[in-house]
Amino acid sequence: MDDIAFEHHLTSPQGHRRIPAGAFTATVDGGACCDQIALSLSVEGNRVTEAGFDAHGCGAATAAGSAAVTLVRGGSVLDAARIGASQIAAELGGLSPVKLHAAEVAADALARSLGAAVRATANVPPPSAPGARTLVAMSGGVDSAVAALLSTREGETVAATLELWSDRENDAERSCCSASAVAQARSLAHSMGLPHFTIDLRDEFRAGVVEPFIVSFAAGETPNPCVGCNGHVRLDAMLDVADRLGAGHLATGHYARIAESGDPAGPLLRVAADAAKDQTYMLAALSPGSLERMSFPLAELTKPEVRQIAAAAGLPVASKADSQDLCFLAGTDRARFLSRHGGLGDAAGAIVDGEGNVVGRHEGQHRFTVGQRRGIGIAAGEPLYVIHKDAARNEVVVGPRSALRTTRVAISNARLSRAGARVDRVKLRYRSRPLECRLAGDPQPGRHTALEIELAQAVDGAAPGQLACLMDGELVVGWGTITRADDGRRYRELKPALRTSISA
Repeated sequence: MDDIAFEHHLTSPQGHRRIPAGAFTATVDGGACCDQIALSLSVEGNRVTEAGFDAHGCGAATAAGSAAVTLVRGGSVLDAARIGASQIAAELGGLSPVKLHAAEVAADALARSLGAAVRATANVPPPSAPGARTLVAMSGGVDSAVAALLSTREGETVAATLELWSDRENDAERSCCSASAVAQARSLAHSMGLPHFTIDLRDEFRAGVVEPFIVSFAAGETPNPCVGCNGHVRLDAMLDVADRLGAGHLATGHYARIAESGDPAGPLLRVAADAAKDQTYMLAALSPGSLERMSFPLAELTKPEVRQIAAAAGLPVASKADSQDLCFLAGTDRARFLSRHGGLGDAAGAIVDGEGNVVGRHEGQHRFTVGQRRGIGIAAGEPLYVIHKDAARNEVVVGPRSALRTTRVAISNARLSRAGARVDRVKLRYRSRPLECRLAGDPQPGRHTALEIELAQAVDGAAPGQLACLMDGELVVGWGTITRADDGRRYRELKPALRTSISA
């Protein structure tokens, strides 16, 4: 450890208690000494024009804040994104293990303030070759890490991670969007020599994903929030960041392919080579315009092959387990989440049969899903399934499996990227197999308030709120939200009021 370097930053801290004009400030708490560092950055075009900080806690926090300011002030945005705890510690002449925490807090504050500034004001010029810079969405898992690795072999690569959710009850290690996951992704990107940007999207995520999730359960639906997150929130934000960073493409670690790139209407999603890992259902709401700027480096790979590539490259996430939960439910359960964040607590109601006879009681219709069999709590001569939910009456209708069967599925808010005549199959759930079908009326490309799917064979239920992924063979040509034809008006009337009450 170089005591002279450390003493310089401690006694003559650079930018101490200074907030530059137009700066973006991020404050981070943590460390053994209850450190707090607030770091402020101003970004114009491709440069960090000015920086300042404030710090509380031990002297190492002040020194680390000063070191971070020294390293980024006047430098390029991409160079600033390469600075982590190790670079800050090196600027201080090296830090002992008991003081390294201060560099980690300063690095986190730097990453957050830089991300906010870049998102708002940066304008990094692209490389001379069109599309030569790629932004990779990194989650900290093996798939996105290998996507980043493969991108580096094709050209200049920059990484970014979104922080989407923060909740004291979440298990940060199991969530792909927590502050802990962001820090792990940043460390991984830096170990690969990549600039990394931390983007705080928590407000947008709550408004665009979590609130609709709560509203849909309150309205008697079973939503799939990942579809909206990918289609309208997360990847749109990433594309905006790519614009700011002069990146022509956005690469992700999803298992999907792109087809019909030369079509004037834009490209389509195609099922991944590894059908067991295919994620086109979760990406179905992406517009052709977004797909034109995206790439999926894992498109032709299987999961074992991805892990082999990671292991061969020495990536520490080669054997990391895949996340299984919704990111904002990791470490908690749906009922508790809906109660804490949406006010959907216990609400006693009736379980009725198809004739309206009360056969049991429940603690809230939002605890059930259409097609559910287990957990109904009623003894009967044959297995009972949830057939329907009436949110206005807080009523759950149960019946035999045969009552679920239908050959017609109504969808609302539909989007078609190609003519409806091309639709020959549909996926009604993420892990379900595609079913042969056709769209009634052969609708034209564009938006449709309501459409009806005619199935070649009866299916045992379609849960309102789930996405219907409309396909032409292996290609995704459209999507819509499953609804009950007789309940569409009731849901449309109920959901705006619920959304208002939850947002308040």
